[in-house]
Amino acid sequence: MGARSKARKRAVDVLYEADVRGADPVTLIAERVGSTDVPPVNDYTITLVEGVTAHRSRIDDLISEHSEGWTLQRMPAVDRAVLRLGLYELLWAADVPDAVAIDEAVELAKGLSTDDSPRFVNGVLGRIAVIADQLRAVL
Repeated sequence: MGARSKARKRAVDVLYEADVRGADPVTLIAERVGSTDVPPVNDYTITLVEGVTAHRSRIDDLISEHSEGWTLQRMPAVDRAVLRLGLYELLWAADVPDAVAIDEAVELAKGLSTDDSPRFVNGVLGRIAVIADQLRAVL
């Protein structure tokens, strides 16, 4: 697993934990930076957590609009975390190609969630990818 893939996994872990605990993800990641109790935190993990947090309202709106038959609250928490990270990379991470953002999110869903989650994550992010250029123009 590459450094960015590991950073994504760690970011999903933090986003998931924050969601379940009702905590601020940026605060959680800040507590881990420099801590001797956990492995060092990759800079890209910090970028992802901060980016998802900064754009969370818009990210959640887009996920809600494009997740057919599912409300955000009804989704498994890990799927929400994976979708939030994938959508952040899709729309705001200029150095990550759209296909890579989607593929990485699908791989995270395969490893962390239910058997149906990879297809669900791919479907939601795929629908948004079709209009990604239009969305980026107004972000």
